[in-house]
Amino acid sequence: MRYWIIGLLPLGLSGCIAKTALDVVTLPVKAASKTVDVMTTSQSEADEKRGRAVREREECIGKEQRRAERAGRAPDIDHCYRD
Repeated sequence: MRYWIIGLLPLGLSGCIAKTALDVVTLPVKAASKTVDVMTTSQSEADEKRGRAVREREECIGKEQRRAERAGRAPDIDHCYRD
């Protein structure tokens, strides 16, 4: 019985070793893919960034107009367009 278990042990371990070897081989590809993904900006991300900037400018203009109205002066929205 003991020899039978010892005989099957290498077969059970071979799957584990093969999985580890596969993980080691694919690791550089996964790392490079992740790096490229982090370093590049997709079109949707760029669109979101532009949309966020437009909303922030519109919010700034609205605040400046309300402040100017309360103070009884003309709004100065030039500072809303500085980056």
